[in-house]
Amino acid sequence: MTRKGTKLIFFFSILFLVMPVILLIVKSFSFSWKWGELFPTTWSLKGWQVLLTEPRLWQALQSSWWIGIAVVLLNLLIAIPAGKTVAFHSFKGKRFFELSFILPILIPSLAVAMGLHMTMIRLGLADHWLGIVVVHLLPSVPYTIKIFHSSFERIGPHLENQAASLGSNKWYSFYSIYFPLLVPSIRSAVFLVFVISLSQYALTALIGGGNVITIATLYFPFLSTAKEAVIASFSLIFAVLPLTVLLLFELLIRIFLPYRKRNR
Repeated sequence: MTRKGTKLIFFFSILFLVMPVILLIVKSFSFSWKWGELFPTTWSLKGWQVLLTEPRLWQALQSSWWIGIAVVLLNLLIAIPAGKTVAFHSFKGKRFFELSFILPILIPSLAVAMGLHMTMIRLGLADHWLGIVVVHLLPSVPYTIKIFHSSFERIGPHLENQAASLGSNKWYSFYSIYFPLLVPSIRSAVFLVFVISLSQYALTALIGGGNVITIATLYFPFLSTAKEAVIASFSLIFAVLPLTVLLLFELLIRIFLPYRKRNR
């Protein structure tokens, strides 16, 4: 492929990703955008005014952000050791455990959550944000384990074995060897898990009982409105929220990443 062809593919790929966002921005400031018009004929801030004057918006943003952060952290704590164990060790039932990675695709999370609802009530986690955090692990943990399972298989155990032969303990080996190599996987897992948590409407409504307001539970009722500007404004906020979490974790990675001073 020629250099010009590569540039064209890159340009159209970026255009394909950016155009929906541009359309949402334009639609959020439009009063009416009729079929056949290249651009809106009238502009208005009504969509943003309706959204920003919604009294539950800021509560929903805070709840979604903190619940998503908690779900991401728990996913990392569970999936990193689990992925390493599956990649480096053989044990009875390993094949079945690996097949469980695709369960979120095969089994609806809502079906499992219905069974967990009574357990949440007994444990006092129903109608509470902690219960929502727990139930959000159902559709996210298998994907995260699969991500780190593939990463550890790619890295292999030989680097850790060499470090152990030189007297390094497991914690320092993980921090100095695996952590820098897992950074791309951590970025992917953080973004994926937060988006999964943010988009859970049925699970949140079931376990939260309407007492815990998140962006998803606030967003879906807005879909019934005929005001496209309001929906576009809400969609932009929905899209920006995961980026703030990704930037936060990127900052934390840069702070804790070993050898950062040496690379400057």
